[in-house]
Amino acid sequence: MSGGAASDREVVLETSRLRLRPWRVAEAAVQRELWTERDPRVPPHRRVDADGHPTVADLEESIRAHQPSSIGLLAVERKAAGDVIGYCGLVDSGRGSDGEPELAFELLRRVWCRGYATEASWAVLDWARSSGYARLWATVWEWNTASRRVLAKVGFAETERREVDAVYGTTLFTTRRL
Repeated sequence: MSGGAASDREVVLETSRLRLRPWRVAEAAVQRELWTERDPRVPPHRRVDADGHPTVADLEESIRAHQPSSIGLLAVERKAAGDVIGYCGLVDSGRGSDGEPELAFELLRRVWCRGYATEASWAVLDWARSSGYARLWATVWEWNTASRRVLAKVGFAETERREVDAVYGTTLFTTRRL
């Protein structure tokens, strides 16, 4: 993996098959597709609502408003095809310890089971390490076995911390030292 800043504010990470970079407004439809594909067990605020929100226009505005920084969700682009297939990056969810961001990833269903989430996660872990982070968090639904496998492959270990939701299931907290 090689990484570096394309400018003082823009992070671009590369692996053999992937490029992780800031989102472009024209890719809002990919974000919308991710929203429509989410498992029905995901809480409503993370799914398309009855009024169809977020719309592509809502997501375009969100991308315009987002300023690249040393933390954020990067678009995952396949180099060979030139298409964006999801996101991977660091978020400050407030659920971990201060100064310890959370690894987050989500890919379109049509590209699952090809190792892309693991590959993108390794790139983000290297980026986090080079940015001076000592530890990362990741939360995952107990029922999300695919994401739990990705987290285990990149060295995250489940902690004793859990958040139980009677409707949507249990959120597991994982951590990894860098």
